Amino acid sequence: MVKINEHYTEIGNNYLFAEVAKRVREFKANYPEKQVISLGIGDITQAIAPAVIEAIHKATDEMSDAKTLRGYAPDAGYDFLVNAILKHEFQDRGIHIEADEIFVSDGAKSDTGNIGDILGQDNQIAITDPAYPVYVDTNLMSGRNIELLPCTPDNHFVPPFPKKTADVIYLCYPNNPTGTVLTKDQLKLWVDYAIEHQSLILFDAAYEAFVSQENIPHSIFEIEGARQVAIEFRSFSKTAGFTGLRCGYTIVPKDLFAKTSKGEKLSLNALWKRRQSTKFNGTAYIIQRGAEAVFTPEGQTQTKETIAYYMQNAKIIKEALESLGLSCYGGVNAPYIWCQTPDKMTSWEFFDLLLNKVQVVGTPGSGFGASGEGFFRFTAFGNREATLQAVERIKTCLGTENN
Repeated sequence: MVKINEHYTEIGNNYLFAEVAKRVREFKANYPEKQVISLGIGDITQAIAPAVIEAIHKATDEMSDAKTLRGYAPDAGYDFLVNAILKHEFQDRGIHIEADEIFVSDGAKSDTGNIGDILGQDNQIAITDPAYPVYVDTNLMSGRNIELLPCTPDNHFVPPFPKKTADVIYLCYPNNPTGTVLTKDQLKLWVDYAIEHQSLILFDAAYEAFVSQENIPHSIFEIEGARQVAIEFRSFSKTAGFTGLRCGYTIVPKDLFAKTSKGEKLSLNALWKRRQSTKFNGTAYIIQRGAEAVFTPEGQTQTKETIAYYMQNAKIIKEALESLGLSCYGGVNAPYIWCQTPDKMTSWEFFDLLLNKVQVVGTPGSGFGASGEGFFRFTAFGNREATLQAVERIKTCLGTENN
């Protein structure tokens, strides 16, 4: 009989968001007359920018003519998108990145999970806790040793350095799920650590477009020395509403090297390029044309308006929760609000209370790791009317609970 990869038995049977969806489905089946409002999964609710839609329509029409038909996409992305990313995200900000260091993909989640393909199994991994589940789960699937770095109110959600020297470090800022950030000085300490210990930082910058405050980096490559020690992941999902279109990109500097068991140094840029050419057939031409349109003047204006809309939702949610006496974090440079549960409830107890009593859905913090227990994540990716209605329901629920 065929054998399995037994490391898969080390991860939980239920993926966090699948478990949330399962409980909501069961509730709706039992109470079909009740309207459930979700402030849980970070999916988009606002229409994709008109400039993007227009570009996708135009690209679709090209596929109907043999003269303009496109087949397999280049493994690392079409030049038109790579050059748009290079100019608007890096060159215009004074960041040195080269075109062949950018790899277009179907999203940051895929790349943060797949990057382990080019890294040895015996690397010591450090991951902030709480964290987006894909970081932990994919390393458990590969059998790697993981040290979790607790991020709590006690350390202002700034991760401590690992007790055991880390070969690979996962950082996500602005952070999902806590919505917190690191300043440039705080991030510089991690770059310095990585340089000193010859570590690799995997930096998830999926929410960089939501940064609104000065001194908060949009990219780790704003930090001196980062090209020697960091890979960065970017996404169009939340920036431009591509959750259903799927497009992202990863930056792998040519300054990055790792060693074989025999001590030979190899380029991580070359290894990732080889991995992608073997396992990936490129992001669809139509989608890449849509992504390119994000960087047009019209696309920039339209996507920024949508981001501002979501961030106003975040403000509404955070102010409502704080008015109830709950301690809240995030919601300023990220579309997530991380709040402590009332009356020392567990995260899932609070989930069940909100769902069953007032039909509001959030995400239990414990699903993001042990340090998430006693916390709850709300997302700003709702429409305004539903968001306002949800916070009024929460006020009613907790007001009743406290009486």
